Amino acid sequence: MQAQENRVITKVEELAFFGGGSPAFPDKLHVGRPNNGDKKRFLERAEDILERCWLTNDGPYVNELQQRLLDYTGGKHCVLMSNGTIALEIAARALGLKGEVIVPSFTFVATAHALQWQEITPVFCDVDPLTHNIDPYKVEQLITPKTTGIVGVHVWGRPCNIEALTDIAYRHNLKLMFDAAHALRCSHQGQLIGDFGEASVFSFHATKFMHTFEGGAVVTDDAQLASKMRLMKNFGFGPGYDNVIYSGTNGKMSEICAAMGLTNLESINSFIDINYDNYQHYQRELSNIPGVSLISYNEFEKNNYQYIILEIDPEQAGITRDQLVKILQAENILARRYFFPGCHNMEPYRSYFPNSKLLLPETERLTQKVLSLPTGTAVNNEIIRKICQLIRFIVQKSDEVSKLMHKISSSQM
Repeated sequence: MQAQENRVITKVEELAFFGGGSPAFPDKLHVGRPNNGDKKRFLERAEDILERCWLTNDGPYVNELQQRLLDYTGGKHCVLMSNGTIALEIAARALGLKGEVIVPSFTFVATAHALQWQEITPVFCDVDPLTHNIDPYKVEQLITPKTTGIVGVHVWGRPCNIEALTDIAYRHNLKLMFDAAHALRCSHQGQLIGDFGEASVFSFHATKFMHTFEGGAVVTDDAQLASKMRLMKNFGFGPGYDNVIYSGTNGKMSEICAAMGLTNLESINSFIDINYDNYQHYQRELSNIPGVSLISYNEFEKNNYQYIILEIDPEQAGITRDQLVKILQAENILARRYFFPGCHNMEPYRSYFPNSKLLLPETERLTQKVLSLPTGTAVNNEIIRKICQLIRFIVQKSDEVSKLMHKISSSQM
């Protein structure tokens, strides 16, 4: 995709939001547009699946992908699932979580739903404003006699304070699980994410930089836990026929999804290289824009760089995050307010815990400031340059932009 040729905006009124002309991009630029590996190789695998007539039930591609993923996640055992949410639910159930489990509110709602669905109460914890990850100091303050576990989320693929959470879990005899949906092929102190806590849960949804169409996995060092989860994801069937030895559900990954995963794994280094190049270009193009901060990654660790995340300070930028999102979306740049408005402000949690925001000031702040920009194979350097030029122009003209937006809002009341 290319930007509209020769369209140079010099006046606020020329922005598409204000009816100033066609959007900067003819087609919509999505956050999380799928990266797809070699089409020919995928179709060869799809043909093989149809020839074998082995479509699901732990076929050869599922087993191959499980083994391959250990190279990218650490851990000794990988259990593939139909999606990341089912993986969270099965892992929580296999770990025996019940009562209350401490989780961040600054996460995708599936993290909380996977617990609530099993009548486990998610207790929302505030986050570190610098890392956007769960704050261990606040975790310890939330522990009660009903607490059975902690779920840390590696937000943007940047690791939680794993050592502090491990220490807290050990001292209070709690289970520790990590939602690593963002963290495939990321590391902490040189060790791949996936080899910490009792288990780490990954997502391979289509919006992730490495996908299986739909899919998820749990990685663990615990052979007994892995064995239990394999039973649970397949209705509790043990060896042989008609031998149900445990309660379970249907959480299996299909062969066609595994085939997509294997195909994408063959291109994973290319995907990461593209993400890193995009990240570097965004760094350069967004530098020195007042009130606009791009989160950084530790380049001494492995990263997948799959998220381009900005924090918008309205006092310095002269414009709010939400105003900026509206203007960018009118230009077909579908910037997103990530984790807005926070799980605690969604149902059923908003009704269950109406005063929880009083304990979550940093989460409340981040949900008003964070936005995500397009990256991955769907963009290139020229697209990034154009996106950042627009952001720079909007901030430079923030007084005029805000006045016009206020005028439009007032006329619609």
